[in-house]
Amino acid sequence: MPKLKSKKKVKKPLNSDSTLSLKERLAKKRKAQIARKELIQFLTINVFLAAVLGIVLSLVVGLKAGVAALAIPCLGFAYKYPRQALWFFLFYLPINGTVTYWLGGGNAVFQLAKDAFYLPALIALIQQCQRKKQPILIPKKLMTTLGILLGLSLLTLLFVNGSLQLSGSEEGKPFFQGILGLKVLIGYVPLIFCAYYLIETKKHLLFCTRLHLVMAIACCVLGLMQYFMLVTGVCAGTDHLSGADLFKATLEAKCFVGGALVYSPSQDIIRLPGTFVSPWHWAWFLIANSALTFASAFNDPSLFWRTGGLVGMALVFINAVISGQRIALVLVPIVIAILLILTGQVANLKRFLPIGVGLALVLGIAATTNPAIVQERWDSTVSRWEASPPHAFILGQFDWAINEKPGLLGKGLGRATNSTRIFGETKLVETFHPKLLYEIGLLGLLAFLAFVTHLTMITFKEYRSVRDKSLRSFSSSFWVFVLIISYFPYWYPLDTDPVAVYYWFFAGVILKLPEIDRQEMEKLRLVEENEPQPKKKRKTKASRKQTVAKLSS
Repeated sequence: MPKLKSKKKVKKPLNSDSTLSLKERLAKKRKAQIARKELIQFLTINVFLAAVLGIVLSLVVGLKAGVAALAIPCLGFAYKYPRQALWFFLFYLPINGTVTYWLGGGNAVFQLAKDAFYLPALIALIQQCQRKKQPILIPKKLMTTLGILLGLSLLTLLFVNGSLQLSGSEEGKPFFQGILGLKVLIGYVPLIFCAYYLIETKKHLLFCTRLHLVMAIACCVLGLMQYFMLVTGVCAGTDHLSGADLFKATLEAKCFVGGALVYSPSQDIIRLPGTFVSPWHWAWFLIANSALTFASAFNDPSLFWRTGGLVGMALVFINAVISGQRIALVLVPIVIAILLILTGQVANLKRFLPIGVGLALVLGIAATTNPAIVQERWDSTVSRWEASPPHAFILGQFDWAINEKPGLLGKGLGRATNSTRIFGETKLVETFHPKLLYEIGLLGLLAFLAFVTHLTMITFKEYRSVRDKSLRSFSSSFWVFVLIISYFPYWYPLDTDPVAVYYWFFAGVILKLPEIDRQEMEKLRLVEENEPQPKKKRKTKASRKQTVAKLSS
């Protein structure tokens, strides 16, 4: 009788629950049930109170005041559940503009609503770290340059904005303008700390990149829908207006999502806002997501999500073309090209060729089916470049800022920041570094450059210390994004959502990756130790080399 071949048992990888006893697993399950019950009770009570207050305020003050009552459960939720609030903050950021105009009619308070999740969560995380005696200054090496920048900014706020406020020589409220300007300048720097404690494992990292990918695809699809609604006449746009109104972005032309737009194809001018409050914000969302979708397309361990990354890259590029934003049309392919070179993915033919061919095929089909649009956008970009070359434009902005004689401390924080105009008149400065020179002076500009250079160097060292190939690839993609934005001279990305958030957040992610790398190495070591050793079979020299290579990779 022939012997049946015994099936070889497959060793399952170790996880956190496999080493727990039955009693410990039951205790863990009960703890999760209690936490879920507390969350439901907390949300129920807060939503009920907000609804009652909202109804009262709607009847007494107005509908907008009633809607603003939603801030109560948001603040409470963010403080009690800081990590969940930060995830929601990242989710809400790309659709903030749409919600602002759907619910708030463009009210400035609604534009700051996202911070109702960020600030309480930040405070709660700091308190948690204090209780657990965990470090708060992340990274501690960065505190010197950050302290210098903060100190000089506070001097400007006190002695320049403060003196303007006391003298009454300027209309508005210069001191409050300075406080808001300081928030715009370094208000999101603590996201480095938040990201460090939010991304605790590789699972969290993948959730983060996939969340951004999903939001990028969703927003790009909504942007396409906005464009086709304008093309088909569902939305009127601005082409029926006359005179200067043909060339001005207006809220009256708002279409489906987002805020103010220009759609005057008869004048060859289109500026779409996508899901954001303005076309400018949409352009920088597309530029930022050329890097984030790239990270998923090349580095995600799942084929499904790598394919999603390819789709995201294609949608970002298509929206860069139809949005009418020249800076997005130019920078999206440039950022992707820089990422390919600096991350070494060009040499990784196994990954690069399928994604490169697929992306070229999608974009080729889109270009051949809409050649007039592509040609018009290209002609517009070339004509703009010839009329005002970027380098000449930047030098002109520096000349203007120097002629204003800002001195060592500048003309005042927030005095050239668009979002502070609710407190007073602002100067229109269209490039970031001349704006800093005007607001906080030469010393402040040098301090800011020293700070971002220090951050770039620290994140570079951290990313180079990562040994896991997948984590190292993610880290390199994020670092290239940080490098580009740190020194980008044209316009002001670090004053603009969502780049002002993504820049600091992903710098914090890079700083966390070496620790996650050590976690993965430890998992690999435990798996190696628990693998059954074959009996009566000596290891060959080749097999020993493979084991060593596996452990060191």
